[in-house]
Amino acid sequence: MQWHDVEQNTDEWLALKLGQPGSSSASTFMAHIGKDFGEPAQKLALRYALEIVTGRQSANDGYKSAHMERGHAQEPQAIALYEQQHFCTVTNGGYYDCGDWGDSPDGHVDGDGLVEVKSVIASVHDTNIRRGKPDPAYKWQLLTHLDASGREWVDFVSYCEDYPEWDQLCAYRVWAKDVQEELAQLRERRSKFIELIKAKVAEINGRK
Repeated sequence: MQWHDVEQNTDEWLALKLGQPGSSSASTFMAHIGKDFGEPAQKLALRYALEIVTGRQSANDGYKSAHMERGHAQEPQAIALYEQQHFCTVTNGGYYDCGDWGDSPDGHVDGDGLVEVKSVIASVHDTNIRRGKPDPAYKWQLLTHLDASGREWVDFVSYCEDYPEWDQLCAYRVWAKDVQEELAQLRERRSKFIELIKAKVAEINGRK
């Protein structure tokens, strides 16, 4: 594993992650554990295979919805509020190059933690507050952060600027020591997904 001190969404960051499944892909290939990969995972594997063969970023990987753009724009203010509330320092998450896969957390917290920030609409933030724990939709993303970094914990942060200042942010922690079984499942399934990508690479190159 090699960590790179790069900013997300820069050309250097995009070049590093070319052909490498990361944390945002994990929920797709982790679906239906114990069964063959379904159509969404097959399509995702093809996307990565094409990136490896052509050396070009997938057009889909560059897509950003209005919601994604807003989330990226609001991330610094969410992190600033998190630092204020938790009396900590958040530094660049960078990019973890783990060979056949990679990871890009939103930030490192002091010496032992990570942060994943979601800037969300009011109704989603309300659900996150009431749930009292991380959104399960991001379970495998959070675990990928822990797996790549080797850090002790990751905080799932929900932020909504529409709320009053005292309620704009909630954070829930996942400790690596508490998810060892799930981390083992992630590693096993990801290895199989990488083999699927390699098989598609071989198939494409075999048609030369």
